[in-house]
Amino acid sequence: MPILLDTTKAPVLQRLLDETDTSGLTWTIEPGGAQALPSAEVVVAGIANLEHAGPQELSFVANPRYQSQLIDARAAVVLVTAEVAQAYRESLSQAGRAEQALPLVVCNSPYLLFARIGQWFDRQLHPQPAGSIHPSAVVAPDASVDPSAHVGPLAVIEAGAQIGPRARIGAGCVVGEGCRVGADTVLHPRVTLYRGVSMGARCVVLSGAVIGDDGFGFAPDPSRAKGAWTKIPQFGGVRIGDDVEIGANTTIDRGALDDTVIGNGVKIDNQIMIGHNCRIGDHTAMAACVGIAGSTTIGQRCSIGGAAMIGGHLKIGDDVFISAATPVHSNIDKPGQYTGFFPMTEHAQWERNAVAVRHLATMAKRIKALEKK
Repeated sequence: MPILLDTTKAPVLQRLLDETDTSGLTWTIEPGGAQALPSAEVVVAGIANLEHAGPQELSFVANPRYQSQLIDARAAVVLVTAEVAQAYRESLSQAGRAEQALPLVVCNSPYLLFARIGQWFDRQLHPQPAGSIHPSAVVAPDASVDPSAHVGPLAVIEAGAQIGPRARIGAGCVVGEGCRVGADTVLHPRVTLYRGVSMGARCVVLSGAVIGDDGFGFAPDPSRAKGAWTKIPQFGGVRIGDDVEIGANTTIDRGALDDTVIGNGVKIDNQIMIGHNCRIGDHTAMAACVGIAGSTTIGQRCSIGGAAMIGGHLKIGDDVFISAATPVHSNIDKPGQYTGFFPMTEHAQWERNAVAVRHLATMAKRIKALEKK
């Protein structure tokens, strides 16, 4: 739970909301009951979940299922929908406790507002470091590092690389030859960008991610030996848009000839594999351990559940939701949710089910034959 270290600098609620990005949101402050502080005097020194929020902390209720917890909450203020606010007031009134009502911020999307307020606290707790290059960093003479950017210890910035305004390059990062890192982009420690990677503005890359490594490209070469392979050089790059987040230990391969492309606003979780020449559309999100084989195109606003496996050279349209652990072997043209996994069961039952699945094709033929009769 983030708490401002110096509570004397904690903002009152109105100031906090004024300094928070509330674009696209509608909100109003509803004062508390007679025993609550006036809204203008409510100090917010931290944020927390509803169960643990104390009298100087802000919390939220986004799901009506949890509104019952609100009646005994001790938070300084709670973000709620209009429906939850009404139910809360009615519950307190029925219990004869109307004077104990907490101040509320009634918002059309409490969870989003909570996220934006969380960003405000993050900026206070982790302010942007001043532009500097650590003495142990290695920066090529022809690399360009904006004066407002920060380059951490033992980082390497290779020839021709460009580091944009206010970018942060963490300790031990490698930014390869000819790479471009956009404004306000953050590379956490030990991120590796191979040559020719282009990243937009406001991206976040977590530790251990590798972007622009060689794709898995090999040609059969029986001239060397039976079953032998010859490597296909990977000449393409990786182009990443604005506002992209890439999780820890994720790998994104460079293209063989054309670039691998990651659109604006894409969110990629930890330990994900994206093969060469893939194209990921704007605002698509994928959970941990997804694997996407080479030359597959995924549309905009898709959601891909954890450990889903997507084959190569496929096309997946916009607004597709692929459930966790689903294998995808063919194109998906229509929006909607797609699921293709066997639910867990006891092993003996699973074996019986597996036997039945093996005979489905034969059973289908027999049914068709019976239908003809």
